Amino acid sequence: DEELRQHMETKFLQIERDYEKFTFISGSLQKDSQQKQKEIETLFQSLEKLQKEKADEQDMLAAMDVKADKADLGNKVDCSQFEENMEQLDDRMQVLQSQISGQKQHWNKVQQQFRDAMEEKLDRLELKVFRKRLEETWNRNIEELERRMMGDSGAGIKKQLPVPFSCLSCDRMLTVQVPGQ
Repeated sequence: DEELRQHMETKFLQIERDYEKFTFISGSLQKDSQQKQKEIETLFQSLEKLQKEKADEQDMLAAMDVKADKADLGNKVDCSQFEENMEQLDDRMQVLQSQISGQKQHWNKVQQQFRDAMEEKLDRLELKVFRKRLEETWNRNIEELERRMMGDSGAGIKKQLPVPFSCLSCDRMLTVQVPGQ
């Protein structure tokens, strides 16, 4: 009997633990089921809202025909045609850029030729010598002019008069004594 009782107690304890597990699991499943039910209800509400707001397919096709005339679509620029035109434009731009580059090179060449011609025509050392001589002459003339101006500092100038004097009115010869002689 004792063995049977122990065995029964063990079984009873095992059943009790299993019951607690099943209770916990069933509670979790019940919560999940309630959550899923709420989500399903939300989905049904969204579906009803979409059905109310959805556009009729025939109305949509009619609106598209009105909005974009299919014949006008043929007149629009084709993507491949656009790309082809852009490639042609790019080629033209490259040709134009090469022409500009060629003109720049030609301009640089002409400038260099002009510089070379100027170097051949006038030697800069000769210009320096000419400039120096010109400055020396200029300075000498200025010094001479200053000397003349400073040297004659008196009130009058002593100057030799022409020896035969003639009268201004009758043009007769006169002999006049020059003061200071």
